[in-house]
Order: sequence, then C-alpha cells, then structure tokens
Amino acid sequence: MKKRTIIVSGLAATYPLGGVAWDYIQYLHGFYRLGHDVYYLEDTGGWAYDPFNVTFVDDLTYHTKYLGDYLAALDPGLAKRFCVIGPDDRHWGMSAEELEAVVARADVFFNISTTCQLRKNYAKIPVKVLIDSDPLYTQSSFPQFLDGTATDEEKRNIENMRRHDVFFSFGENVGQDFCTVPKGVIDWIPTRQPIVLSCWGDAPASPARQTFTTVLSWQPAQKGPLVGGVQYGGKNLEFEKMLDLPQKTTAELELALGGGKPPRELLEEKGWKLRDGFSMSQTPWVYRDYIWDSYAEFSTAKNAYVATQSGWFSCRTACYLASGRPAVVQDTGYSRFMDVGEGVLAFANEAQALAGIEAVRADWDRHSAAAKAFAARYFDSDVVLAKLLADALA
Repeated sequence: MKKRTIIVSGLAATYPLGGVAWDYIQYLHGFYRLGHDVYYLEDTGGWAYDPFNVTFVDDLTYHTKYLGDYLAALDPGLAKRFCVIGPDDRHWGMSAEELEAVVARADVFFNISTTCQLRKNYAKIPVKVLIDSDPLYTQSSFPQFLDGTATDEEKRNIENMRRHDVFFSFGENVGQDFCTVPKGVIDWIPTRQPIVLSCWGDAPASPARQTFTTVLSWQPAQKGPLVGGVQYGGKNLEFEKMLDLPQKTTAELELALGGGKPPRELLEEKGWKLRDGFSMSQTPWVYRDYIWDSYAEFSTAKNAYVATQSGWFSCRTACYLASGRPAVVQDTGYSRFMDVGEGVLAFANEAQALAGIEAVRADWDRHSAAAKAFAARYFDSDVVLAKLLADALA
C-alpha cells in the first residue's frame, strides 16, 4: 500500500492509565510498523485527569512525560510523533508549527472515540474518519434527531460527527436487523481494535498466578443512555448477575477495581478478590504485567453493549488473548462472527460463565494456545489497520 501521512487521535494523555494508553497508541504504533508517516494528536479542548488526586488539571507536565516515555519505550521512532494541546492552547511534544506542517500534508485523520475537536485546519484533511468505540452511547440520540425532538446539544454533537467523511464502529453488528443500536443518520462500517502482537507475545509461558482477573470501572460517571423507553447501563448491571459466581467454583476470581463506586464490601463477602485498579494500571507496563501474571480473564461487558447485541469486543480482552491468556467473557453478539469455544469462551448467563471457567481450568494449555491464535486471526494490527485504511480511502 502507498505510504500515507496519517493522524490518529485519542485520550492516552488525558487519562494516563495503562489500559487507555494501549487502546489508542496501538493505532499509532501499528500504522508506523506498516511504514506510514503517522502522528498522534490529542486536542480535546478540556483538562486532563490526575489519577493521584482524582481530579482534573490544566497542567499537562506529568501527562505528556508519561506519554512521551511510553512512545519512546515502544519504538524510539515514535518519541517525537505526538502533540498534545492543552486547554490553554499550549502545545506539548510537537510545536504548533510542526503540527501545522503535518496537518497540511496529512491524507487521513482518524478521530477515535470522537475525542478530538475538529478545528478548521483539521477539517481540511482530505479524509476524516470517525471511529465509534462506544456503540449505543454514540447513537443514543439518533431517534430524536430523526423525529425532530433532539436537544440543541444533541443536534450539535450529531452535526459534529457528520463533519467526518467515513464512519466505523466497534459495534460490528450495528445496522443488522437483530441489533437494536439505533439506525439511520450515519452508515457505519464495522471495525475492531488493532493489537500489535509483538508487544504481547513475550508473556511468560506459564502465568505467575492461577487467578482469573480483569480491570474495570464499576459503572460510568454519567447515566446510561435512554433509548426507545429502555434505560441502559454500564458493566455493573451485568456483573450483578454474576455476584455469586465465586461461591460456585474453587477458582480464584479477582477484580482490579477503578472508579464507579463499586460495592467493595458486598463483593468481598461474595468471595471476589479485590485489587486497586489504579495500582494495576499506573503505567502501560504495569498494566501489561498484570495481564501477563493472570491465568485468564473473566469479565462482563457494559449492559448497553450486551442488551443491544452490538458485537463490541474489548481491547483489554484482546490484549489478554494476545498474551496467551484465555478469556471467559460475556457475549455481546460477537459470537455471530467470531469462532468461540476455544481461547474465548463466551457466556450469556451464570451457568455458561461457570462452564467456561471450568473448561479453562481443565485444559489451560489448549485454551492458552487457542487464545493466541484467536488474537492473531482477529486482531493483528497489520491486518486490522490495513483494512481500516483501505476502507477509509475506498
């Protein structure tokens, strides 16, 4: 494929947490490995999260050093390929002049998770791509927009989306008759998270602990979407259906809990082992080590993804798989287009979750090998990003 100048956006500096970094920077790293002239831009217009004091700040010194150190460790060639613009318009990383030169020659702009404000100069980039990483949340106001009852804010948000040229969604079932994510307004092309397999493939052949783990926030800070009279919610709604699981298996089940006001005492009473989510996510490398030390992942998904059968699949889970760590994870409809049963054990209820856990324990080696093969088949950044770029330029 012809070498392209590409800009990707994200929230890796705004939210300096290990999982967030891997979510977005694997786009930068993956495109770079494919030989493209690629840059990372973070321009949200807002303040950045301070995980040590649990507040938001306008001084991005820590955040940009965190990002710069991460990029340099991934590949020295990435060290100077980023620009973070603060709420005061200060440029960190590349200077304003350097960024403007990149924007002027850019072929494609990937606005991931609608994170980047679309300034006038960005809007001049020939192909502007919007990637929806949060299906249903993104489309929740589409029905009101179509029937003329949307609020001014909802109209502005949708019109801002429509300033892009091509649209992709992690909800790979969006648009299908069985999927209840609202249709219309935008035609979505399915895509998925790219995983740079070489970053994960050196995990120890045998995990340090025989513990099923996951890293999660209990529930979103904002109320879930109300669509068609149905109130949808976050991961907590689905996890509550699994509260008694530790009492039905001798497997150790651990949650690295972040925000969202989790019911810690109740979880501990039920037999869940708890860890501090930030401690397991303070850097991308600490986060990776936590995954590598794990026996497998066990997790539910956001209620909004499950109830709509969106087909969303977790980046975190894909990282477990690429590390050779099997995953027992809730089905969001991804089993309709992915071959599950080995490596990935999808469940829709407690009984299936328990069966998945016991299947992994009965033959971990087989499921570990299958997990790596699953990641290579479905999430290899070389394949995912080559297709994404080709579809964007088609």
